[in-house]
Amino acid sequence: MKNEIISILQKIVKKLTKEDVKISLSIPKDINHGDYTTNIALILSKQLGQTPTIIANTIAASLDPELFASKNLDKKDLISVEVVKPGFINFYLPESELLKNAQEFISNPEKAGNTEKFKNKKISVEYTDPNPFKEFHIGHVYTNTVGESVSRIFEANGAIVWRADYFGDVGMHVAKALYGLMKKFKEDNLNIDQLSKKNLKERINYLGQSYTLGSTLFEEDSLVKEEVKKINKLVFIAAQEMWIKEKNLIPTVDYIKNEKIDQSEMENIYKLYTFGRKWSLEYFDSIYDRLGMKFNGYYPESLAAERGYKLVMDHLKDGIFTKNDGAIIFEGEKFGLHTRVFINSLGLPTYEAKELGLAGWKYEDFKYDKSYIVTGSEITEYFKVLIKALSLISPDLASKTNHIPHGMVRLPEGKMSSRTGKIILGEQLLDQAVQKAINLSKHSVDKFEEEQVVMTVSSKKSLGALNHGMLFNELNKTSELVGIGAVKYAFLKSGIGKDIEFDLEKSLSLNGNSGPYLQYTYVRTQSILEKSRVQNSEFRIDKNISGTNQNDNREELLLLRKLYQFSEIVENAGETLSPNVICEYLFELAQEFNLFYQKKRIINAESGELKNLRLLLTSTVGVVVKRGLNLLGIEAPKKM
Repeated sequence: MKNEIISILQKIVKKLTKEDVKISLSIPKDINHGDYTTNIALILSKQLGQTPTIIANTIAASLDPELFASKNLDKKDLISVEVVKPGFINFYLPESELLKNAQEFISNPEKAGNTEKFKNKKISVEYTDPNPFKEFHIGHVYTNTVGESVSRIFEANGAIVWRADYFGDVGMHVAKALYGLMKKFKEDNLNIDQLSKKNLKERINYLGQSYTLGSTLFEEDSLVKEEVKKINKLVFIAAQEMWIKEKNLIPTVDYIKNEKIDQSEMENIYKLYTFGRKWSLEYFDSIYDRLGMKFNGYYPESLAAERGYKLVMDHLKDGIFTKNDGAIIFEGEKFGLHTRVFINSLGLPTYEAKELGLAGWKYEDFKYDKSYIVTGSEITEYFKVLIKALSLISPDLASKTNHIPHGMVRLPEGKMSSRTGKIILGEQLLDQAVQKAINLSKHSVDKFEEEQVVMTVSSKKSLGALNHGMLFNELNKTSELVGIGAVKYAFLKSGIGKDIEFDLEKSLSLNGNSGPYLQYTYVRTQSILEKSRVQNSEFRIDKNISGTNQNDNREELLLLRKLYQFSEIVENAGETLSPNVICEYLFELAQEFNLFYQKKRIINAESGELKNLRLLLTSTVGVVVKRGLNLLGIEAPKKM
C-alpha cells in the first residue's frame, strides 16, 4: 500500500514540477495523524512559488478518486486523506487493510513484520570476539546482544545471514595469562592436570586470576615483561603446531626462524595453551547457549594470522606496507589516519594483519554482499585504518565491509578493565539478573501462599493442587527468561552507539520501559485468549468496524493502526541498524494495549462482534510483541 501511494504521488508531483522528485512517506509520531504522512509540499514550496498548504491541497485534490477519499467521507474501502498546516499530507488506510494486516500476522506469527528489503542479500555479521584465557565480561554480553539482534533483524528483512565468531586465541593476553598461570601453580602447589579435575567455572576463574596476575606483573617488572614477550612467541608456535596436528596446516609463517627453542619449555607451553584454550571455548559456548545464539563460522586468530601475514608480505613489495625499525607498518598518515604496525619486530602478525586475513577467509566461506563487524567504539579509529589498508589490497572486500561500533558498558565508578580485575563478568551479570527475578517471583508466591492461593497470569489454583517444588522449578525457568531478557533489552533500548551504565533494578521493573514489562504484556494477551476459549481461526470480523460514529471504536482503530506499523518499524531497524527502534515501538504498543485493556471489556464485550474484534486485537498484539522480542533476541515466557 505504501508503494502504491508513493507511485501515485510521484506522477502528480511530476506534472507539477516537470521533474522526477523523490517522495518519502513516514509514520507520524502521533498515531492520530494517520498511517503515513509526507512533507513533499513543504519541500516544493520554494520551487513552485506557492505556500505549502496550497500545494498540499492541490496534490490531495489530484489523488486518484478510485483509491482516495476525503477524510470526512464514510468510504471505508478507500484511503482517506487530510491536509494539515503547515502543509503535511496525512493518509489513513482503510479499515479493511488494517484488519487484513492483523489477520495475516495471526495466521503466520513467526513471519509477522517480515519485509523483502534485503531479499536474498547475503550478509555476514561478526560479533562476540572473546579472548580465551580471559573471562567473558559484560562488554562481551553487550556485543553479543547487539550482533544477534542485528542478525535477526536482517533476516526479518529477507537477508541470508552468516554469524561469525572471531576469537583471540593468540597474542599478548595469552602470554600474560600463561605467565600468571605458571606463577600461580608454584604458589598454589598445583599443576595443569590437577586443575583439569576441577569444574569448568573453577578452571575459568583460575585462568582469569592468572591473567590478572600476569598483566599486573608485566606492567610492574621489566624482567617479567621480557619473559612474557618470549612466551608470546612460543604461544604462536604452539598454536601452529596444534593446527598442523589437527588440520594438517601448511604454515605460511616461520615463527622459529632458526632460533633455538628449549624443547622442555615448549612442551609445557603447548600443554598449558591447548588445555586453557579448550576450556575457554567450552566456557564461551555455554554462555552462547544461555544467551540463545549460535554461530555459522568460528575464526581463531591463530589461523587468521597465517593468512594476514602472507597478505602483508605479498604487498610489501608494492609499497602498501613498509619496513620500519624491524617492523612492517601501514602509513596511515598518508590518508589522514594514523600509522599502525601489522607485523611487529619479533616477526609476529598483529591484530591488524589478522583482520586482513579474516576478511578474505570469511568471504571464502560465505560470498557475502555485505560484512558487518560489531565491536566496542574504542577501536573505531583502528577499523578506519584497517579498511583503508584492505581497500588497497582488495577494493571489493573493503567496499563490502562495515564497522558497527557500540557504546561501552561502564561500572558506576568508571571503565572496566580485565587487566586489573575490575570487571563485571558476563555470567555474573546474568546470574544477578536472574536471581533478582527469582527473588521477585518467590516473594509473589510466598505472599499468595499466606492466602492459600497461588496466582498466575492465566489462572488461580489452590496450593494443595500444585506441587510446590514443581512450581518453583517453573518459576526458575521463567526467571531465567525474564532476567536475561531484562539485560538484553536494557542494552538495546538506548541505541547502539551510546554508553550504558547498567541499572539492574530499573531493567527488571514491570512498570517502565523494560524487557519484563513487554514480556508481561505478552503473557497478559495469552491469558485473555486462554480464558476466552476462542481459537484464532474462529475470529470473524466485519471489514467496517467504525459503525455510524467513528468515535465508537476509536481505541480499536488506533490499536489497529499501531499494529500496522510493525513491518515499517522492522524495515527501518534494518536500514538504520537500530534495534532500539523496535524497542521504542514495542513499548508504545504495550502501553496502548494495557490502556485499552483497562478501558475496554474484551471477553465480556457489549456484543459478539466487539468481542471478536477485541480478541483479534489481543491476539495480534501478542503476536507482534512476541515477534518483536524475538528480533531483540528475547524469549517471551508463557507465564509470569
